[in-house]
Amino acid sequence: MTAHPLIGRLQAQAEAFVALRRDLHQHPELGLAEMRTSQLVAEGLAAWGYEVHRGLATTGVVGTLRRGTGGKRLGLRADMDALPIHECSGKPWASRHAGVMHACGHDGHTAMLLAAARHLAEQSHFDGTLHLIFQPAEEHPGGAKLMIEQGLFERFPCDAVFAMHNMPGTPQGHFVLRDGPAMASSDDVTITLHGVGGHGAMPHRATDPVVAAASIVMALQTIVSRNVDPRQTAVVTVGALQAGRANNVIPAAATLALSVRALDPAVRDLLQQRITALVTAQAESYGVRAEVVYQRDYPVLVNHRAETDLAREVALELVGPDRVTLQGPALVGSEDFAVMLEHCPGSYLLIGNGAEGHPGQSPCMVHHPGYDFDDRNLPIGAAFWVRLAERFLASDAAG
Repeated sequence: MTAHPLIGRLQAQAEAFVALRRDLHQHPELGLAEMRTSQLVAEGLAAWGYEVHRGLATTGVVGTLRRGTGGKRLGLRADMDALPIHECSGKPWASRHAGVMHACGHDGHTAMLLAAARHLAEQSHFDGTLHLIFQPAEEHPGGAKLMIEQGLFERFPCDAVFAMHNMPGTPQGHFVLRDGPAMASSDDVTITLHGVGGHGAMPHRATDPVVAAASIVMALQTIVSRNVDPRQTAVVTVGALQAGRANNVIPAAATLALSVRALDPAVRDLLQQRITALVTAQAESYGVRAEVVYQRDYPVLVNHRAETDLAREVALELVGPDRVTLQGPALVGSEDFAVMLEHCPGSYLLIGNGAEGHPGQSPCMVHHPGYDFDDRNLPIGAAFWVRLAERFLASDAAG
């Protein structure tokens, strides 16, 4: 299929945004510390005529552009933060900050939206209000919630809000959309088992939290297999178990760290109830005391049908049906854009970051030390944002 003319026009301007994306990649910043990144974003938006607002969630930036007399308001969101991972990509533009890298492509998301921002300001026509939301701390501690708590949608009302994320393993430039539950909730659980320490040679004089922890790890697996409807999705992962340092010492405590995920709020509630009850009962059966700290983080991400249908139409217009998945599978990864969708209708979509990898290997998944964003997506992603804004903010006269 011949490239859509809009993609071609943005491709002609892509060199500057490829350079920007690689500059951001070389200078990654963790959540709520995106000082340099937000400065570059604010400077670009101001240069193109946007009203620039800074300070929400510390480093958040919102650029506002108004055209015509239309009353509709659209929000487009890109995340800006990096991860505490040491980069091993070998790219010339690899991170210059040891132990920090853009391992999730947020540098690319920011560059795509900035490329769209310039085109919308200089060459596009729409009727209404456009809010470009550059969000900090998507990875941690959840910048969407912080921005909302600090008045994001009161100060910048939106009738709809959209976001896009790259996806390794999907062909480059291929769009994947889904209405309904699209990404899982994410909860963190810390379980501390309090026993009585003692000598490893005299276990009868101690109350061993390690044995209780081992039993709990195995028992937790029955929650998904025996308590959750088999037609539903749920994940209970014990990612860490820490106890003791010496082989001849029974420690006084053991700690387990869990990641818990679901695609249905009712299943999420069930998991919390069953984990708490099972851990408490198992601990008591071994004579130890369980302290359960259950932290609800990101909710289930639920895409709205009408907004997803519009995104589908835009994707089909730009790249054709062979490069669009109209209803992709739900993912058990999590995303704090889910919080924005609880406050405003909208949709979250994926753009393929490439299905090909090194010979015999699959492409690096996000959060991998060898990951890198595919710069060929910059004009495609930017074109999507431009066309979506033009469609959503079309004047009544234009239909």
